[in-house]
Amino acid sequence: MYLTGFADEAAKDLAGQIRATKELGWRFIESRAIDGVNIHDLSEADFDRACVQLQEAGVRINCFGSAIANWGKDIRQPMDVDLEQTRRAISRMQRLGTKLIRIMSYAVIPDAPPSQQMEKERFKRVAILTKLFLDAGIQPVHENCMNYGGMGWTFTLKLLEHVPGLKLVFDTGNPVFTLDRTQAEPYPYQSAWDFYVHVRDHVAYVHIKDGKMDTLQNKNIYGWPGEGDGDVERICADLVKRGYDGGISIEPHMGAVFHDPTIKTDDAARYSTYVEYGRRMQKMLIKLGAKVSA
Repeated sequence: MYLTGFADEAAKDLAGQIRATKELGWRFIESRAIDGVNIHDLSEADFDRACVQLQEAGVRINCFGSAIANWGKDIRQPMDVDLEQTRRAISRMQRLGTKLIRIMSYAVIPDAPPSQQMEKERFKRVAILTKLFLDAGIQPVHENCMNYGGMGWTFTLKLLEHVPGLKLVFDTGNPVFTLDRTQAEPYPYQSAWDFYVHVRDHVAYVHIKDGKMDTLQNKNIYGWPGEGDGDVERICADLVKRGYDGGISIEPHMGAVFHDPTIKTDDAARYSTYVEYGRRMQKMLIKLGAKVSA
């Protein structure tokens, strides 16, 4: 088992992301954005500079947190942008030697019931993307986020049934803030543990965030790992018991949230929060008996 994280939550620039990673004693970054731009949308010159920085620092990108088919993409629109981003992602990941990429299954159609979410079109598109990555020697992993597969564990399993070769990245925090459309209306919020138990046999990678849902204010409140409703310690204990040997990637959402620019702190606090989050996560895993490599 190894630790990594969305280091763009520590710093916008790659130099700061590398510094936070090395301060934690880690060798990997799950790269999402550099200077606010997703890595598959960087200019060639900026990507070249990033490659040099990473090589000189001895830090590697273990997973690419792409925006492909994510919560910002409408299934009712053409998939041209996703195909363009996929082509760029493949060539850049091959250059970096990165073998994992996070993808999703398109945004939930607002006000449409679970039975009218254009399943067949989603399955077709995600299957196309998955095959492109697999043919390039890259493993796509689907995240239970604000997308079709994130509506509940039954939707994730149905997606896997229709997309050969797709695996999962399970996010411990997302269920806390997501309505459970496997239930009858009015939808309750999901249980992270229940979701995890149903999909754990397909999990190839793990994102860690935690928090509580303030239902009165309809507000997400993020916090330290193990102190919210994300069942972080219980899930990690099960991963250890089952011999999980993949990556544990922190995504604190405490100092910065990639998709919500209103949540931010000053640069120093953002950096220190990320580092402290990583230390707490590593301490928890060691307490649970995990063999954690750098």
